[in-house]
Amino acid sequence: MMRYQDPALPVAERVDDLLARMSLDEKIGQMTQAERLESDEADVTAYRLGSVLSGGGSVPEPNAPKTWADMYDGLQRAALRTPLGIPILYGVDAVHGHGNVVGATVFPHNIGLGATRDPGLVREIGAAVAREVTGTGITWNFAPCLGVVRNPRWGRTYESFGELSELPVVMTSYIAGLQGPRVGPPPSVMATAKHYIGDGGTDDGDDQGDTRLSEAELRVLHLPPFLAALRLGVGSIMISLSAWNGVKVHGHRYLITDVLKNELGFTGIVVSDWNGLDEIFGRDEFTGEEVRAAINAGIDMVMVPERWRQFIDVLREEVKAGRVPMSRIDDANRRILTKKFEQGLFEHPLTDRSYLELIGSDEHRALARRAVAASQVVLKNEAGLLPLAPGARRIFVAGRAADDIGMQCGGWTISWQGSPGAITDGTTILEGVRAAAGPDATVVHDAGGAGIDSSFDVAIAVVGEEPYAEDEGDLPGDMGLEACDLETIARLREAGVPVVVVLVSGRPLDIAAELPGWDAFVAAWLPGTEGDGVADVLFGAVPASGRLPVTWMRSTDQLPINDGDGQVPLFPYGYGLSLDSGES
Repeated sequence: MMRYQDPALPVAERVDDLLARMSLDEKIGQMTQAERLESDEADVTAYRLGSVLSGGGSVPEPNAPKTWADMYDGLQRAALRTPLGIPILYGVDAVHGHGNVVGATVFPHNIGLGATRDPGLVREIGAAVAREVTGTGITWNFAPCLGVVRNPRWGRTYESFGELSELPVVMTSYIAGLQGPRVGPPPSVMATAKHYIGDGGTDDGDDQGDTRLSEAELRVLHLPPFLAALRLGVGSIMISLSAWNGVKVHGHRYLITDVLKNELGFTGIVVSDWNGLDEIFGRDEFTGEEVRAAINAGIDMVMVPERWRQFIDVLREEVKAGRVPMSRIDDANRRILTKKFEQGLFEHPLTDRSYLELIGSDEHRALARRAVAASQVVLKNEAGLLPLAPGARRIFVAGRAADDIGMQCGGWTISWQGSPGAITDGTTILEGVRAAAGPDATVVHDAGGAGIDSSFDVAIAVVGEEPYAEDEGDLPGDMGLEACDLETIARLREAGVPVVVVLVSGRPLDIAAELPGWDAFVAAWLPGTEGDGVADVLFGAVPASGRLPVTWMRSTDQLPINDGDGQVPLFPYGYGLSLDSGES
């Protein structure tokens, strides 16, 4: 047995021993992260790859938990066939549950969790996600997003816990749930605090845009969540694709090495974002200049999903030419290998399949339902319409999102962008309403509102945004409801019955002009697979307790609008009605 293979030795000694045995090619391989669709088991062995990832929608066939575990074990066995037997880290974006996997529990997106104001609940969710991710063998999660959203035009608004750093700071409890007390063996899953730094504050909410702030402002507004993550021992930090005052963060040595590593003492893995090398100088292809800039800036693991072979060749040449020092290569490897040893991957590299049965389990779905209910924010409740009383009532349910798991879940669900439809297992809001209304109620559903008349006691319109992710969700123009949603609500109103509007969205929308015609209004955010949690609040089984994690604008003319900026919003940060009193 070689010293690095001895689990009785301290991790630092094992790392020193292994590093001394590694060639340059092995070290560069450890710094390379390839997409599974662009690599195979033979590549993992031949190129000594340090990591493989599944991007959004990169799934094995059939897309089922056991198939994921089989895929992971095959790639891990390929890594173990290398001369030194160094296991891979497999990364996945389990940003609101193990969302790539059909049948997994999908929790509310972060903006909804921010509305709960409940870090204990979020810690429980992190632990549940870790168990489900562990069931597929994976040990690295690219979550949570700790960006502080300052403009809802940003396509990643729903990935933020809120507009003031106080919310992302307390919601770093997710890291404690995901990792446990420290990065360790399963069911601990290494968390990733992302995206360092300032990606929620770009001009006009432009994803991958430019955050223009002084350093003092950047530190006050955008750094605190990362400081909180460091205190919890977060294992990795992902760099933002955005820029700070015109300089892309992926090549920013001051922010990555001087501040994050040296000043703040971060000893974990700094990982790039998807094709982040391409962002440094705004080119479509990376060259030695981009590779040199990224590695010398302090990035340890480079996510080069498709062009990873080119990256290996280019980095090798940069090192041989002396433009990237070996000290930087060794530092990156020390960080990567340390986490692999801490995770126990050398002793137990393959999937612990005892966790498979927990994926989509009743226990986890009950937790998700509780989180959904806690995230509902009641913003209007005329004449005490809510909560609705179960019993012998006639209830009409309409809207595109009423009976649609895909719309409930939003982006990063089964595919990168997500999609409407019955894409995974769960309970729709309509199904939740039927159950909550009880056997004596008559619940009629038509997505467009056809068939509504004055005989109904109440109408519920579940409307909102179709799924999107990242820059595909940026909204530089109109931010109102779609015409079809407005037509559905108008049809319900024409029947003369009270109308409850439930908005399924990843951000506030421009609804001020329509709001006077709605009797009640609930922000449901993107609740995930357990739509019965929405019904729990509508029917009073769970008291309304959610509070706005962002300021709700009166119109897009106010954007950006944030707490304390002197503007008068439609609903202020922290607003939410309690149904028993009607007071915030």
